[in-house]
Amino acid sequence: MRNPMFVFDEHTAELIFGYCRERLALDPVPLDYGGYATPLHDVLDGLISPEGNEPARVLELFADHLASAVISSDSPRFVSFIPAAPTKASLLFDMVVSSSSLHATSWLEAAGAVSAENQVLDVLADLAGLPKGSGGCFVSGGSAGNLSALMVGRDTAGLRGHGTERAKFACSEEAHSSVGKALRVLGLEPFVVAAVDHRLTGEALEAALGSDRVGAADVVGVVATAGTTNAGIVDDLAGVGAVAGRRKLWFHVDAAYGGGALFAPSVRPLFEGIELADSLVVDPHKWLFAPYDCAALIYRQPALAKAVHAQDAAYLDVIHEAMPGVVHDVDSGTEGATGDVPWNPTDYAFHLTRRARGLPLWFSLAVHGTNAYRDAVETVLTNAREVAALVSATPYLELLREPTLSIVLFRRRGWSRADYEAWSARVLAEQVAFMTPTTWEGDPAARLALLHPDTTVEVAREILDTMA
Repeated sequence: MRNPMFVFDEHTAELIFGYCRERLALDPVPLDYGGYATPLHDVLDGLISPEGNEPARVLELFADHLASAVISSDSPRFVSFIPAAPTKASLLFDMVVSSSSLHATSWLEAAGAVSAENQVLDVLADLAGLPKGSGGCFVSGGSAGNLSALMVGRDTAGLRGHGTERAKFACSEEAHSSVGKALRVLGLEPFVVAAVDHRLTGEALEAALGSDRVGAADVVGVVATAGTTNAGIVDDLAGVGAVAGRRKLWFHVDAAYGGGALFAPSVRPLFEGIELADSLVVDPHKWLFAPYDCAALIYRQPALAKAVHAQDAAYLDVIHEAMPGVVHDVDSGTEGATGDVPWNPTDYAFHLTRRARGLPLWFSLAVHGTNAYRDAVETVLTNAREVAALVSATPYLELLREPTLSIVLFRRRGWSRADYEAWSARVLAEQVAFMTPTTWEGDPAARLALLHPDTTVEVAREILDTMA
C-alpha cells in the first residue's frame, strides 16, 4: 500500500489553489497585522500530533490566525525596511517551481532551469556593463551573496600580489551590516574609510590607503554600495573602481537594493563605474519584483569563483564531468553563463543544495518584457521625487536629503524617538502603513521606502497626514 503522503489529493489541492487564487486576487494587498501580535502558542498547541489533522482545519487555522499575524510586505502600504512587490506572474511561477521540486544544484540535474536562470543573469550583467562571459548564480539574498563574493576576493588575493595573513577589505561605515558579518565569518577585518556625505569616494579611499594607518597595507579588496539601505545613496563607483584597479584590489559592489535602478535611464549615470566590479550582488526580490529568496550574484571572471567554491566529494565528481553523448566545446574558451561548458550553480557560492530561485523572475521578465520593468522602476523613482517635494512643502516635516533613488528620509519636527515609535504602532494598528522609525546622523527620523509602483503620492500623503 502506498504511503498517502505521496498520493495526489484533489480535495487538498483545491483547498490550496482556492486560497492562492483569493490571495493573488487581492487588490490592493492589505497590510494585515503582525508586528505587535501576541504569542500564538494557544493557537498552535497540539496541532502537530501523531494522528495529524484534516487539511481544511490546518488551512483554516493558518488563514485565520497565522497569515493575519504576518505583515504583507507586498502591500503598497509597507514602506519600512526594503519592501517587496512581486509580480503576479512571478508568484504564479514560484508555485510551478515548488510543485516541480526542482533541485537546481547542477547542470546534470537541471540544465533547463539553469539555462533560464543564466539568461536572466546575462540581462543583469549586460545592464551593469560587465563583459561577455560574466556569470554566477542566484543565492538566497544579499547577505549570502556578499559572503560568497568576499570569500572569492580573499582567496584570490594572492593572484593579485597581495598577502592574506592579515587581509582586510575597505568599506565605509555606510556599508550594509551583512558586509561586516561576512568579514567576521571569513576571519577578516574591515578597513573603514570615512564617508563623504555618506558616500564612499575614490579620493577618500586613495587617501586612506596611501596613509600610514595601521592595516592600510593589508587591504586586498573594497566594497562599495549602490543604494544604501537607510538612505538609498550610491557610492562613487567610478572613483572607487579606478582605485581598486590601480591597486589590484578585489572590487565588490553591493547593489542588493539599488541594482534594480539599472533598468531606469533617468538614474543610470549614478551607476557609472559598476562595470568595473569583480563581483556584484543585485536582489530581484527587492526592486525587480520577484518573490523572496532571490539574489543575483555575478562575477566578472566566474572561473575565479569556481576555483574557490566548487566542492570536491566522490559523489559530486559526476556533476563536474561531461555526460556520455553530450558534446561540450571545452576548447572554445567560453566560460560565461551562456557558454558550452556545463554550468553548476553550486560552483559560484558557498551553497550546495538550492532551489531554482531565479525562475520566477525569468518567467516574469519573459512574459512582461524589460520595458515593463523599466517603466515600473521609473514610476517608483518619480513617486519618490514627488513625495520628497510633498514633505518639503509640509510645515511640520523636514526633508533630510533629496532622494537619490526611492527612499525619502525626513523628520517630524519636535518628535522624540518615543513619538515615532508610538505613531508607528498606531498607523499599523489602523492599517494605514507599516513604517518604522530610523536614525539619521544620531537623531531619530522617519523613512519612506518606496518600491511598489502602487505606493502612490496619494498613499504617501495619507501616511504623512497622520503625523500632523
